[in-house]
Amino acid sequence: MGSKIKRNTYSKKEAAMYLVGLGGQNMIYNIIATGLYFYFQNVICLNAVALGWIMALARVWDAINDPMMGTIVDKTKTKWGKCRPYLLFVPPVVMIITIATFLNGNYAVAERAGDSTKMVLITAWAAISYILWGMSYTIGDIPLWGIIPRMTEDEGDRAKLISLARIFASIFGATMVIGIIPISQAINGPESPNAQKGFIIGAVVTTVVASILFELAGIGTKERVPVSEETKTMKESFKLMWSCKPFRRLLISGVLRAPIQLMTIVVMTLFTYYYCDGDMNKAFDFSNPKMVVILLIIGGGFFIGQFGIMGIFPYLIKKIDVKTLYNLSALAGIPTGLIFLLYKLHPTELDEVKYVAILGVLILIGGVGFGLVMVCQSMMISDCIDYEEFHNGFRPDGIFFSGQSFITKLSAGISSIISAYVYNAVGYTGKNIDDMNQALASGVKHFATDYQNYSSAMWFLLTVPAAVGMIIAIIPTIKYEITKGEHEKILASLIEKHNAEKAETTED
Repeated sequence: MGSKIKRNTYSKKEAAMYLVGLGGQNMIYNIIATGLYFYFQNVICLNAVALGWIMALARVWDAINDPMMGTIVDKTKTKWGKCRPYLLFVPPVVMIITIATFLNGNYAVAERAGDSTKMVLITAWAAISYILWGMSYTIGDIPLWGIIPRMTEDEGDRAKLISLARIFASIFGATMVIGIIPISQAINGPESPNAQKGFIIGAVVTTVVASILFELAGIGTKERVPVSEETKTMKESFKLMWSCKPFRRLLISGVLRAPIQLMTIVVMTLFTYYYCDGDMNKAFDFSNPKMVVILLIIGGGFFIGQFGIMGIFPYLIKKIDVKTLYNLSALAGIPTGLIFLLYKLHPTELDEVKYVAILGVLILIGGVGFGLVMVCQSMMISDCIDYEEFHNGFRPDGIFFSGQSFITKLSAGISSIISAYVYNAVGYTGKNIDDMNQALASGVKHFATDYQNYSSAMWFLLTVPAAVGMIIAIIPTIKYEITKGEHEKILASLIEKHNAEKAETTED
């Protein structure tokens, strides 16, 4: 019966515009999530604990702010729809604030000069600009993901678009490395006195390009699913997020998986120092065959695993329940944890080809798990939106996709606190980082041998917490309520309802 119902869905051109726009938005996210963290920690050398709390408090506030924005989105009714207006007008604002986060003083220089006033001002600017960035980003992020279930009523098309969205998000996010890092490291790496200037130039160029692309998501999309007449208050929205059982399970699961965000926070710092002796330009030295192999195997392994599973997801979902696929992602936690064991056995030898090959296999499996959980999470949130509309008559696109943002940001906050205190415990903070940069630049020391405490802390943060989080995160979703068969019946019923509403509106 459901196959005979007319299913409204997007065109190929519309999907392409959306995906490029989402890619641009994720470039901006990675400029901040990876680039800004590296910049704060290793270029201007903010105090580790101060940096951790800035990141954590900003992300916790963002997490609380997300359901508020979700409620606003669900209350929005315009000629463009309820998500598109934000996608049209928010990108320029995000661009300006993203650039502003890099316009800071140098904490290490102020610390050496004993200028406590300047140190406070630099820290305050970092905190304020980062909090403002998170708030502006939220205004665009929730509608960007919330519009997917509004663009199509076809479950297959929805799965394809979500899979492609995750692939484009990762690919465009990775271009941050191609853009901001080579520019910022063009003169002798982070130990150069011009490194800060390089980072600012790289951030400006990359952010402007990313923001132009982000704008395409608003220009090229169309909302097809009818807007619910009912609206929710802020209090009702928070209550709804918790009262919907399958969605509640996803929220709890996401929080338990929080340490996976450490991978984003730590990976660039670890690669820069362990493999490149503090100079990221060495990663792009294609005259060095060994470095090319390391970059392709370690960097490529994760992305191949991630993109591979996302690419075949629309075919897997036809055969396997999304709940089963989500829970299978926990298996990737085992090889992720084994990476740290390999490091402990060979702490200074992981740049040798045989160990790089082993790392590549373990990282590839980790990439499969990471990619699977990301695409399944978005798919399950879309299913929860249908589930709530079917059972209670209200379609919470904005509220529920704010939950995805909530999970990501709260996870980043938790991860920032963990990394701050681990780094502080081994002395990787403030002036010590600046001293290490200068020592590495002089050529008399090697990170893997002379800074093993720092090295061990980074390898630990990259692997062990993420492995534990991935394994325990499936505990809440073991009893996830929405099965494949049930969702097919729900979606068929909703499509009939939507078509009847459109027919009635046309007659009127």
